[in-house]
Amino acid sequence: MIKKTISKSTKAAVKKAPMKKLALKKSPLKKVAAKKMPAKKSAAKKVGIKKPMRSAAPTAKFAVQPVVPELSKKEKKKRAGRVHKSVTNREFKILIKPSGLDRRNRIDELSTKLMIFCKKQGIHFTHLDNATTGLRTVYFFDTPNEDLRNHNLILRVRESREDVWIDDWCEVTFKCRARDLGASLVFNPMPSDKTKSRARFKEEILKGDAIGSQRQIYSNNAILDAVPVDEIFAHSLSSAITMFPTLGKLGLPKNTPIAVVGGLKNKILEACLPLGNLVFGAGVQAHCEIAIWMRSVGEPIVGELAFSYHVNDKNRKEAKAHKRADKFFNALQIEFANWIEVGSTKTALVYGKPE
Repeated sequence: MIKKTISKSTKAAVKKAPMKKLALKKSPLKKVAAKKMPAKKSAAKKVGIKKPMRSAAPTAKFAVQPVVPELSKKEKKKRAGRVHKSVTNREFKILIKPSGLDRRNRIDELSTKLMIFCKKQGIHFTHLDNATTGLRTVYFFDTPNEDLRNHNLILRVRESREDVWIDDWCEVTFKCRARDLGASLVFNPMPSDKTKSRARFKEEILKGDAIGSQRQIYSNNAILDAVPVDEIFAHSLSSAITMFPTLGKLGLPKNTPIAVVGGLKNKILEACLPLGNLVFGAGVQAHCEIAIWMRSVGEPIVGELAFSYHVNDKNRKEAKAHKRADKFFNALQIEFANWIEVGSTKTALVYGKPE
């Protein structure tokens, strides 16, 4: 019995021996790794990088996007007339100085100037003589730290008005808007499956740094057309997450408060007047309008002269028509140079941050 016991223990020792040798082989690797770690820390100190703190911050794909470098003339020429397969709408926007926009004769002056300009440019323009001005209240929701805006997200409410009366239903739009097309596409703003909505991916063309130039931002939209006004978001983020589940991916606590940006007094009264339709080519017809943002009636903040058109499989490859629209927009800025207000978008004015 003793011999058997000794032989078993000996066999066990022999089997364990190779394990010890493998452990010895790994130990030099650990030492090398240990030597490299201080080198990384010292390099960080030299450039003044602070060690990041652990937080529930969203992943990098939702981070604020850097300014996209301007394309070279060669690259711009190469891309001219091309419309990305994801784009459903192209919108061209110019901010207009607010002075006089509460007077009908100022709008008539703008409309007449536009008609004359279109004729010079050889663009067919059908003027709408009996168009009705639509009124609505516009406001935005965000956290006290503007977490949504800081991650390129916009949560907007539009309440339609009949004279002074607000409708019982409103439009809610949740969008990711960024300077880079890919950055806008990566976030899914769509609501829960049970909620009816419209999806729109917009290429928004704005005035560039100089009058007569342009730049693009891309907007990935989920639009809910009929949300009861009384059911608009409560005081915490959880109510918004219920409607738009992907908001939860930001990693913010559900009890994070949300409220109207700038407070209830910062709700905007918007007047929209359709001006007419522009024809740039086969299947590329744009709707043109002037939108006026006011603190109250008779107190305009800014105007926006805009035209937009739908993009579909039939007109997506109409490069000449898309180029005509781009060229028209650049020339329009020069024609209305004295009317143009400094800024990027109306939303940027509410937040006080450029887009």
